[in-house]
Amino acid sequence: MHQAMKGSFPIQKFQDIRTPFYYYDTRLLQRTIDSLSKEAGKYERFVVHYAIKANANPKILKPIVEAGFGADCVSGGEIQKCLDAGFSSDKIVFAGVGKSDWEINLALDANIFCFNVESIEELEVINDLAKARQKSAKVCFRINPDVDAHTHANITTGLAENKFGIAMDDMERAIAIAGNMENILFIGLHFHIGSQILDMDAFSKLCDRINELQDRLESKGIHLQEINVGGGLGVDYYDPNNNDIPNFKDYFEAYHNGLKIREGQRVHFELGRAIVAQMGSLIARTLYVKHGTHKKFAILDAGMTELIRPALYQAYHKIENISNDLPHDTYDVVGPICESSDIFAKDADLDAINRGDFIAIRSAGAYGESMASQYNSHSLPTSYTSEDIDF
Repeated sequence: MHQAMKGSFPIQKFQDIRTPFYYYDTRLLQRTIDSLSKEAGKYERFVVHYAIKANANPKILKPIVEAGFGADCVSGGEIQKCLDAGFSSDKIVFAGVGKSDWEINLALDANIFCFNVESIEELEVINDLAKARQKSAKVCFRINPDVDAHTHANITTGLAENKFGIAMDDMERAIAIAGNMENILFIGLHFHIGSQILDMDAFSKLCDRINELQDRLESKGIHLQEINVGGGLGVDYYDPNNNDIPNFKDYFEAYHNGLKIREGQRVHFELGRAIVAQMGSLIARTLYVKHGTHKKFAILDAGMTELIRPALYQAYHKIENISNDLPHDTYDVVGPICESSDIFAKDADLDAINRGDFIAIRSAGAYGESMASQYNSHSLPTSYTSEDIDF
């Protein structure tokens, strides 16, 4: 066993596996799902959808399907993966700012629950395609609520200048247009203010804005069956060992206390990172420890091809040398890719690293494998669950 500040890994079993690879702790995943089910289950009108963009690995989808959650998809490929994994089509929502005709047709043919529509132009296309199939498409409008989530600029999605959603001023016109379309059934509104949000006040502010909009619509005789508040709940990237399950209790309480839910209305949540981030680690081996003029570089066999978040968002991931407990030294932890941004961490304080040491990059279960690339002709990373390895 390693000291308490590190995660626990079956290192002996890792010896025979080619690195880099993703290691998924399915026991932690199940505990996270159980906690989420318990907290959401306190509120009868709350419906949870898994944002499959976070991690679409079939082994990860299986327990999520078994928990009875729905799915939030942003592409035809994701819809197909959800159908293949066994998600009920009447619990699938299809969002995304750029839906292709073939993707819309796939969703119509599958009889999904709802399209989250981002523009009037998109609405017209969905109506035409539904008409050709003699179907009715249920839609929610994604409204841009102009609420600041106080998160990274690249994952803030609810401000007026973002590309997402319909402006609040255009909401009533969009609803009126939908009401005159034969093959569209308008059922509610969709919101999403951002990702990796840890401040519950941001969610409370969204509740205030939704309450205002509902009052405004009801004064004009418009009633909403469904409200989709998106996701956004963050995880603790700095201390995954002590904070391995997100604070679902406070998250759902914020909406229960803040939203004025109408009779018969349902509230939908789209959680991705919060469910899968902490159960995943990227496991790499150290290729070289290079002594530069002013610093040491730990060069790994994993890079931005396996985990792009640090390069893309300057995202922090806790890094652990899981091969030894030697006195600490300071390293820039980098990958093998021919890009100067292929850096996992600068000046990281780690147990002294030697060639061949296993390095665990933690909290990598979300937006890790799903964003991997084959740049520099690297193979896509393989993945193993704790069940695969604990034989």
